[in-house]
Amino acid sequence: MNRNHGACCAIALGLTLATVASATEGGATIYPAGVETVMPGMMPPPGKTLFEEFDDFYQANGLMNGSGHSLIPGFHLRVAAVAGKFVHNWGVKFLGGTLVSSAAVPFLYEHIDGPFGLHDKSGIGNPDWGVLDVAYKTGNVFWWYGLDVLTPGFQYTKGDLLNIGQHNFATAPVAAFTWLPQHGMTEVSSRFEYFVNYTDPATNYRSGREFLWEYDGMHNVTKKLALGVNGYFYQQVSDDMLNGMDAGNRGRAFMIGPEIRYHMGRVAGILKYQKEMAVENQPRGNAFWCQFGVPLWHHQD
Repeated sequence: MNRNHGACCAIALGLTLATVASATEGGATIYPAGVETVMPGMMPPPGKTLFEEFDDFYQANGLMNGSGHSLIPGFHLRVAAVAGKFVHNWGVKFLGGTLVSSAAVPFLYEHIDGPFGLHDKSGIGNPDWGVLDVAYKTGNVFWWYGLDVLTPGFQYTKGDLLNIGQHNFATAPVAAFTWLPQHGMTEVSSRFEYFVNYTDPATNYRSGREFLWEYDGMHNVTKKLALGVNGYFYQQVSDDMLNGMDAGNRGRAFMIGPEIRYHMGRVAGILKYQKEMAVENQPRGNAFWCQFGVPLWHHQD
């Protein structure tokens, strides 16, 4: 939903409320904040490929203004998403690390209702392309940095209240680390990303730049089972622009919740819940995730 390399990864899902304006265009972001919370600093070994699958259900019963108060009585948003992602380590050495690329594409069903009526739509959201990452391992610390490119959703109709994905391009410098102390029994991870949005050609709206920190802390209670906490902090750091004029509307949110990871042979399965709080200029809700990571290589390789 990248949203985990080595166990489960992320993916890009966007939800657009086209005429219900708030932070960023329609109050949505091009990337699904909170998806990258499982060993985000880890990449596949050189020459290997990892497949990851994400299933997500998001529900929001409030669209918050800049003071954190609900804008629309009776507002309800539901999003169901499934996505697949491939992560490949090319085994090419560069700046002391190895080059890695990834590709993730989500499929979404969205439902919104309120005083403005009821709307449903489904389709492919914003693909997320990890065009160039450089991965490292130092002792029990795994880390990498690189650049993501996020492209517009496949389906868009100007003026619709509900669209699948954002209708703009974005580039995002990104870095992540995973620390595995106590012989790998404990995990401490973070992922940092800075989104630079470009103008939506259909509306001449340019969403502001966004900072995102995703995190988790886990501890193995058995060899296969790990329990912990996950979440994110999101802050829009520049104003939106409409027709070249400042539109304000900076978004903000903090999310936290429990996370469970279980290894079933070669497959890592993750269940997690996230509750949003301190939300400004965007929907406020809860997310439920079921994620899987499968290495596409044999252990003897």
